[in-house]
Amino acid sequence: MKRNPLVFVFDIEAAIAGIIEATDGKTLDEFKADWLMRHGVQRGIEIISEATRHLRLDLLARYPEIAWPKVRAVGNVLRHEYQSISDDVIWSVVKDEFPRLRAVMVLIRSELETGPG
Repeated sequence: MKRNPLVFVFDIEAAIAGIIEATDGKTLDEFKADWLMRHGVQRGIEIISEATRHLRLDLLARYPEIAWPKVRAVGNVLRHEYQSISDDVIWSVVKDEFPRLRAVMVLIRSELETGPG
């Protein structure tokens, strides 16, 4: 039986919230020095990446401000090319892209809960 897409939206929102909470008030240098924080953030991004693969492409296409192909692909990079991961890039994604992704996920959740308006 296919899972309700809201489950994946909730997973994405929870991962974003956890990452933002873990990195709030931290600097890039603190991020680089903290193995557990770096790997926790990477795992959260993997969850986001995988969960977006379970959302319909037509739904995601309504929010072109997010680079969905990159979001969907980053999990494979983190799993299979982990040695090439740049802490600077991960940090930039969290600080620069996550606020927009978070806002879009609220819209997607609302759309799924109430139907397209």
